[in-house]
Amino acid sequence: MAMDTSAESPVPVRTVLQAVGGWIGRLGRIWVEGQITELNARGGTVYLTLRDPVANMSVRVAGPRGVFEAAGPAVTDGARVVVHAKPDFWVNRGSFSLSAIEVKPVGVGELLARLERLRQVLAAEGLFRPERKKPLPFLPGKIGLICGRQSDAEHDVLENARRRWPAVEFRVENTAVQGNRAVGEVLEALRELDADPEIEVIVIARGGGSMEDLLAFSDEALVRAVAATRTPVVSAIGHEQDSPIMDLVADLRASTPTDAAKKVVPDVREQLQLVRQLRDRGRRVVAGGLERESTWLKAVRSRPALADPVREIERQAEQVDAARDRARRSLRNALDRAGDELSHTRARLLALSPAATLKRGYAIVQREDEAVVRAAADVADGERLLVRLADGRLAVTVSETLEP
Repeated sequence: MAMDTSAESPVPVRTVLQAVGGWIGRLGRIWVEGQITELNARGGTVYLTLRDPVANMSVRVAGPRGVFEAAGPAVTDGARVVVHAKPDFWVNRGSFSLSAIEVKPVGVGELLARLERLRQVLAAEGLFRPERKKPLPFLPGKIGLICGRQSDAEHDVLENARRRWPAVEFRVENTAVQGNRAVGEVLEALRELDADPEIEVIVIARGGGSMEDLLAFSDEALVRAVAATRTPVVSAIGHEQDSPIMDLVADLRASTPTDAAKKVVPDVREQLQLVRQLRDRGRRVVAGGLERESTWLKAVRSRPALADPVREIERQAEQVDAARDRARRSLRNALDRAGDELSHTRARLLALSPAATLKRGYAIVQREDEAVVRAAADVADGERLLVRLADGRLAVTVSETLEP
């Protein structure tokens, strides 16, 4: 519970330290994992510092010599152990430490089992899927390199990359690549390079080593950071047989630092040779196309239509003249036949016309209503009639009807 204090009513140091001791005492016994440093024994008590394997944090541990001797000879400086301890707070000195009750070394088998469990968890989250991996640029303008200071890995990457493409640029971040500081420093360097817009690919390189030496590159925090980067990451950790978890989440795995340089940077000689091959292939393709088109053009020009184009025009002109002559003859024959038919019709018309009959001396007798008189009996005495002649008409009056 929080203390009720103020500037006017402070509490003494002993009260604060006693409260802190009480809070820590309620933690009970706990299991803690870390790496042993500063191991020494004085009398019947063993003192050591237990460092966090990832963060730059540590705690003092003390315990009976028998507890550490029971753990076996594996408990030495640099060893990774699990300690069953009781938190202690020394009120008089205001210091915190752990009192060891049991110590167990973390063996290789247990480390491998932990790594396998982490690998299964990450695989279930899909961090190993090929579709989430980012492609590397063909020729990166600037490469970020994370490696140990003046290490063989740095030399191999820089030397082989510049030998393949002399103009390539690097931004090198030197970090610890093993030990308790490795994860934190590599994480910080990775964040800085990923935030640099000029960096187009990041290479994390380290030479070979034991499984314990490469544990930092299987750390969950570092592995997830690699998977979350914007920039493609190439993992070049150890040798071909080494396989930290970072290799599985990186966008590209290189078997060695030298192999990373070969995969990230193209060989200028190979590219020039490829350009020459493509240029020669292009020339052959163009030359073949021109030759085919030339052959086709010659074949087209040898055809009669193009070999003597005027002859085709003359042939078409002859066909036009012949068609015109046929049209004229057909029209002339049609006009002649129509003229003959018209003459015959006119002759028949004249022959059958009443005017022709009148010209022969006949006349047509009509009443005043122009009705034709066909019989003398149809006319009454004194009736006025019209007599139509071939040339003119006569108005007459019937004075007498005579017998035929």
